Amino acid sequence: MEQLTPRQIVQELDRHIIGQHDAKRAVAIALRNRWRRMQIEPELRQEIMPKNILMIGPTGVGKTEIARRLSTIADAPFIKVEATKFTEVGYVGKEVDSIIRDLTAISFKKLSEKRVKENMEKARKIADEKILDALMPGSAADDDPDDLSFFMSGSGAVDTSDAEDDAEDAGRDQEQDDSAAKPGESAGDEEKRKEDAETREMLRKKLEAGELDDKEIEIRLPSKKINVEIMSPPGMEDMSEQLQSIFENIEKNRTERVRAKVSDAREQLTKNAAEHMVDRTDLSRETIEAVENNGIVFIDEIDKICGGGGEKNGPNVSREGVQRDLLPLIEGCSVKTKYGMVKTDHILFITSGAFQVSKPSDLIPELQGRLPIRVELKALTVEDFKKILTEPHASITEQYTALMRTEGVELRFTDDALQSIAEAAFKVNESTENIGARRLQTIMERLVDEISFDAPERKGETVTIDSGYVRDHLGKLVEDEDLSRYIL
Repeated sequence: MEQLTPRQIVQELDRHIIGQHDAKRAVAIALRNRWRRMQIEPELRQEIMPKNILMIGPTGVGKTEIARRLSTIADAPFIKVEATKFTEVGYVGKEVDSIIRDLTAISFKKLSEKRVKENMEKARKIADEKILDALMPGSAADDDPDDLSFFMSGSGAVDTSDAEDDAEDAGRDQEQDDSAAKPGESAGDEEKRKEDAETREMLRKKLEAGELDDKEIEIRLPSKKINVEIMSPPGMEDMSEQLQSIFENIEKNRTERVRAKVSDAREQLTKNAAEHMVDRTDLSRETIEAVENNGIVFIDEIDKICGGGGEKNGPNVSREGVQRDLLPLIEGCSVKTKYGMVKTDHILFITSGAFQVSKPSDLIPELQGRLPIRVELKALTVEDFKKILTEPHASITEQYTALMRTEGVELRFTDDALQSIAEAAFKVNESTENIGARRLQTIMERLVDEISFDAPERKGETVTIDSGYVRDHLGKLVEDEDLSRYIL
């Protein structure tokens, strides 16, 4: 994070989004300010609030993409919501607090996957010992149907600091136990223990070499979790979360005996061991810290909850109510989640809207004051459309070329074809509804429709799309406004 200057953030955004330099600068500065804030002494740090952003511009010009790419660059918890979801709060709809609950759940899942990945190497060694126990003749490892101590310590999670040492020593300890003579044992018993130790070591080498992957074994695995989705009325989300936790914990410590190939059992045991190494208490604390200091909430279509016209009845009452509900969230409040209380004071809120019918001044004054940075995104030009076709990472033309290549068809676009496609997209947007860059998807799909359908029979061919091809396939549709409205 500290390596990314605002200029570098803008350059990274340029790889995916064409134009809109002002918006990119605004979000780059906001992201850098988050890092700057964390370098300040704690007393002053708490007083520095994020400068929330309001993006104004037509649909399809990159508002959502800028916010989404920004969260990827920052590796930060991110959620995108539509303001219209909350239009009828109090009647039908979701509580605005669910935004923070969902953001926290996303962050928890992301951090959990990261921790599991970090533990995979240690977990693999633990799983190997369990498989060796199952492969050894006369093993009593599976006697207790509810025994999960192999995965868990007494506190419910393996101490990850000792897990690796324990895993490395497990095989050696087993061999020492097997080979060491116990009081009262006969010479025959001692000999058998030595043979078992040698057999275990031989099986270990075969397991590591993959020679036992197809062998079937019977082993106990944790029972599958019960997935229960509970729908709750607005305002009762806490109750549904508590009920869901109860159902999830019913079979938490139960196991079941299954027969599986060694390769499959090894994968499942490794995954289970890695998950049980994660301390959920520490993970919840890290999740809350990540959300509070790095969380990004993108609220789209905020113009749809503007009343406009000064009317105080009908749907406008509900729209203004949503703004009042959002205000404490953006100002800073505490929201109860299943992982603990989350303070929203330092979460960055990015809002956007087309504002074609209403205007930013139609927002309630208090909300306007909490969105101090306003940037206007410009409508796309013909040149922008042409750049979108080729310049971004994984551009549209690159995607279609890759798709046709799977059928053995080489697809090529000439420069004059790209110019014609860009002009067609711009013209249709001007004459009908302006949907921005999304118009290119419609035009491109129409353009390659015939090639895509015949591709399996044209294996080995090279198809060149030039301006003539574009004119033949799109000319009438672009010129006829009525056709454009229905087809493009």
